[in-house]
Amino acid sequence: MPVASPIPLAPVPPMIGGGEMGDLVRDTDWSSTALGDYSSWPASLRTALSLVLNTKGIAALYWGPQQWLLYNDAYGLALGDRHPAAFGRPMPEVLTDIAPVLSPQVAQVLATGDGFSIENLSMMMRRHGKEEETVWTYSFSPVQGESGGYEGVLLLASEMTQQVLADRKRDRAEHERAQALLRLSELNAGLEEEISRRTADRNRLWLLSADIMLRCTFDGVITAVNPAWTDLLGWQESELIGLSLFELIHPDDLAHTQQGASLSADGHAYARFDNRYRHKDGSYRWISWSTQPDEQQINAVGRDFTAERESASALAAAEEALRQSQKLEAIGQLTGGVAHDFNNLLTVIKSSTDLLKRPDLSSERRARYVSAIADTVERAAKVTSQLLAFARRQTLQPTVFAPAENLRALASMIKTLVGAEVELAMDIPEHSHFVIADPSQFDMAIVNMAVNARDAMVGQGRLIIRVGPARRGSEANEQPMMPGDQVVISMTDTGSGIAPLHLGKIFEPFFTTKGVGQGTGLGLSQVFGFAKQSGGEITVDSEVDQGTTFTLYLPQASEPREPRSVEAPHELVHGHGTGVLIVEDNPQVGAFAMHSLTDLGYRPVLAINGQEALAELARDASRFKVVFSDVVLPGMTGIELAHEIRRRYAGLPVVLTSGYSHVLAEKGTDGFELLHKPYSVEQLSRLLCGAMCTHFSRVT
Repeated sequence: MPVASPIPLAPVPPMIGGGEMGDLVRDTDWSSTALGDYSSWPASLRTALSLVLNTKGIAALYWGPQQWLLYNDAYGLALGDRHPAAFGRPMPEVLTDIAPVLSPQVAQVLATGDGFSIENLSMMMRRHGKEEETVWTYSFSPVQGESGGYEGVLLLASEMTQQVLADRKRDRAEHERAQALLRLSELNAGLEEEISRRTADRNRLWLLSADIMLRCTFDGVITAVNPAWTDLLGWQESELIGLSLFELIHPDDLAHTQQGASLSADGHAYARFDNRYRHKDGSYRWISWSTQPDEQQINAVGRDFTAERESASALAAAEEALRQSQKLEAIGQLTGGVAHDFNNLLTVIKSSTDLLKRPDLSSERRARYVSAIADTVERAAKVTSQLLAFARRQTLQPTVFAPAENLRALASMIKTLVGAEVELAMDIPEHSHFVIADPSQFDMAIVNMAVNARDAMVGQGRLIIRVGPARRGSEANEQPMMPGDQVVISMTDTGSGIAPLHLGKIFEPFFTTKGVGQGTGLGLSQVFGFAKQSGGEITVDSEVDQGTTFTLYLPQASEPREPRSVEAPHELVHGHGTGVLIVEDNPQVGAFAMHSLTDLGYRPVLAINGQEALAELARDASRFKVVFSDVVLPGMTGIELAHEIRRRYAGLPVVLTSGYSHVLAEKGTDGFELLHKPYSVEQLSRLLCGAMCTHFSRVT
């Protein structure tokens, strides 16, 4: 490639001229090229180059067998982005796209000395960064050297691309206009026949259709009906033309139909519009319409679906009856299971109380029977807690905690539960992920799942517990669709797995594959209820003889602030005449609370509902230092009563109690203290004291 030099070794005569390319010739150090120093060039080359440079049109010189390319400004413009790198180099090397056409022609002229010309030759040429079609008219003329032979070829060319492409476009517009005229002529020739055929087809459809067809104005006046009206609704065409269709509409569907007609006037079409039309005999038929308005009227086709609607209604009624039957069966199973478990518990209590009545009972045996009663009450409370968890009616006390910390604390208990021959692996990250849920119910759910895994492994195997954030879209564990972020707690065992037949029933209450007396079937239902009531989910993935993975999803929460340390209230040994208003509608529970608090030195007063309690306070509220109210009351609930007391008597604390309440399950305690039933006298006394002490500290 030529190398530019500000001071040529052999000056080129200025008379060479040639615009920018002439300057390029003068500024190039030709001595470093295969052509040699300019002063050594033969006169024939200099003369031919001067002719090329000073030609106004596109001109080039291909010199020697290597076809060295020298050209003028116009040729450089035609080359596009390959100029000026192509100047002074062999043409076959730099014009690789058109060289297969031009190079043989140049070689032929050099060999024979016969020039020639070509018109409108199309060639694909790379320029301006892309391949494009170009069209050229050009001539080749031989240049004779000093030895008498032919040393070069002179190219004179005109680019015809724009003209030829324009001619082609014009010609195509004319292959196309003629074809369009031909097609139009053919269409016009068959248009009348097509119109006649379609009109006949439409008329046949209008006459033979089993669906009713209608044309009416936008204000509902019928202008045309097909014969199907007579078969379906009993009306003759003469009775319908000019009649307002609104006179045939069922009164309950009239406003709906009038609104539809009004929207149709604005151009709205209906794929389905249902209403009832009056038969001539006075009955009604359900019609499903498809409508399409034009500028003047509504065109509609209607299908009678009265029978389908009646069948669907009958099917829905049958399905509802089946659901009710299934509900009754489930309730029967549930109550039967509860009765079975509680009969066992009551047997222990009844036997213990009978033995306690014996006069010759030793103090050691008396303590044993009392302990048996207390333990049985605890087991009964656990059964009711599991039932409430499944029914999502337990009173949860959600707080923000880290499941990983709870699992670490439970690790030793779980290891004891599963046994020494079960390997326990805990995959728990160092960084804690927080959830909002009831931590005690969470612990119970984990224990229930661990016991279930232990039984599935028959005391031998491996149990893996993992904690981490939910990984959305994970192939290994597709999480359920739930709003917000979740934390995942999974438990995988190597046990016997769950058969597909049983997989859909494992969370049902009292469902168990264990033998009689080996389980209540409430463990997994408690986990299910806890997950649902906490705003989470529980899923199971199992394969027979390969093991099972239970995955618990709980709503993720931000890290809690450090809680303030609160000094626990001292247990109240004696009430010292403190006034307590008890609100309880159950006579036995109310009497027990009255006697218990009286024995502890309180002065209790009993009210059986909210209105009676407010009346007692209205007489003299200063008698009472605390109100102890059940949540489930006739009329006003305990929470509503507590709010009313807070509004009227801001200085009077309220403690609530409940064993079950859908209000508490759905809305919580609204910040009031809560004592769960069944409760002990010590628990009641401690909570009353704590409520009074806490309220007093806030006031002071």
